[in-house]
Amino acid sequence: MAKKQKTTDTLNLESILFNCREYLRSNASLNDKRDLLLTLVFLRFIGEKFENTQNEMKQECLNNGITDEEVISSFLNSPSRYKGIAFVPEKARWSMIIKEPASKLNATLDDAIQELENSSDALKGCVRLGLFTSINLEANVIKKVVDEVNKISHKTFGEEKDLIGRVYEYFLKSFAVNATKEEGEFYTPHDIVELIAAFVEPFDGTLYDPCCGSGGMFIQCAKYVEAKQGDIKMVNVYGQERDPATYRLAKMNLAMRGISHHLGEKNADTFSNDLHKGLTFDFIMANPPFNLKKWYDISLSKDGRWADYALPPEGNANYAWILHMLSKLKAGKGVAGFLLANGALGDGDAVAIRKKLIEKDKVEAIVVLPRELFYTTDISVTLWILNENKKGGMFHGRKLRNREKEILFMDLRQWTENPVKNEQKKKVELKADQIKRATEIYFTWQSEVTDGANYAEPELYKSVGFEELEKNNFSLVPSRYIEFVDRDTKIDYHQVLTETATTVADLLKRQQQNDETLRNALKQLGYEC
Repeated sequence: MAKKQKTTDTLNLESILFNCREYLRSNASLNDKRDLLLTLVFLRFIGEKFENTQNEMKQECLNNGITDEEVISSFLNSPSRYKGIAFVPEKARWSMIIKEPASKLNATLDDAIQELENSSDALKGCVRLGLFTSINLEANVIKKVVDEVNKISHKTFGEEKDLIGRVYEYFLKSFAVNATKEEGEFYTPHDIVELIAAFVEPFDGTLYDPCCGSGGMFIQCAKYVEAKQGDIKMVNVYGQERDPATYRLAKMNLAMRGISHHLGEKNADTFSNDLHKGLTFDFIMANPPFNLKKWYDISLSKDGRWADYALPPEGNANYAWILHMLSKLKAGKGVAGFLLANGALGDGDAVAIRKKLIEKDKVEAIVVLPRELFYTTDISVTLWILNENKKGGMFHGRKLRNREKEILFMDLRQWTENPVKNEQKKKVELKADQIKRATEIYFTWQSEVTDGANYAEPELYKSVGFEELEKNNFSLVPSRYIEFVDRDTKIDYHQVLTETATTVADLLKRQQQNDETLRNALKQLGYEC
């Protein structure tokens, strides 16, 4: 009797991508596989969203009594009619691509890419031109891959998720990419982005990310604004990315969402070629490369971004990122939230810069995060909050107190009770209730009714004044300030020793009794002991 095949009712994105990976196993390089699959998913997603919107608009025409097919067609094929979604030319629509015979797919796909490139500035530079004909997969292989991608529907996978980000995440995990921040290959998990967004509250105005990667910060920001019943059109997004493939990824991600963005005309290094020079922003959210070494150039020695501080260490970009982002905050109102390796909290070669940052009252909060939050590193990292206005006043409906000469420290390293299952390496995540708890600690500290001098909970958080920071040589390491509960002092050692001695005595007595019983039994059998 044939063994019954196991079936599943629901599609799984990872299983679809795994099938694609198997088809491509010996047919393309790692980077080509990534670009090919990301492009197909992008075409699938953006095409389906566009055609769904187009069908809704057609139905609206019919509902309003417009039945002339030429009038409706003219209306539906006018790019200006589409708001919050990119207009997709007919040749680039997935419904047209999927009908093509296998022998023509490579050429059809490249034509679709070129059509997108020519259609609007928002879609320009999203994908590699000539990608499919340059890889030139065999007809049966590209057909199998396209059929797999066709199973992906935004209704199932992408409506509420960062779909392109998830595909990229899959590559980092399943292809075992040797991803390093030096190479720009990095993905920030959604829970961490959500935490930063919850602290920074980028409801309106301008949002900037100097190393935007795949655009995940912007996507999560859009979700955060929507969750707060805000209008994402009120948020103007600016970013920059050095790696060309990741730059295209960000363009894809934002174009799919219909998020208006300014990423520059090309990829570029933020330190040597600031694409947004002279601009300042209301909010900054970022996850810069950790401990980036190859950042410095002699032309940066007298750069205005650190003129009021000191030249950042040439062998580590941590403080160069800090000062760059600080230079991009709007005076008197800008707020930044970004991640750095924990070493930046107490680096000896950056103490002069750190001292000035504290003296100028730029640092508002330091939050050490749990380990194992990332796919590509297991280290614990720190969330920094810089604020150009610690004097208080109204902010997003909350009345804030004067927090000058104070910094809030939080240590969340014990929050590791949420392991992510079915991962290739150990990973934990921050749950919604934990993010809420962390932001409540921060918002309460900011609140007008809070006494900053006495705001503390052992092993979790503490508000620290300038004098205490000065005594600690301006270190920002939270364990220097947050109270550690020495539980050993509460132990009654005399009682413990007494109980232990009693237990040992009982065990010895039982052993003697067992030995005596054994000897008596042996004697009865005629043995002498």
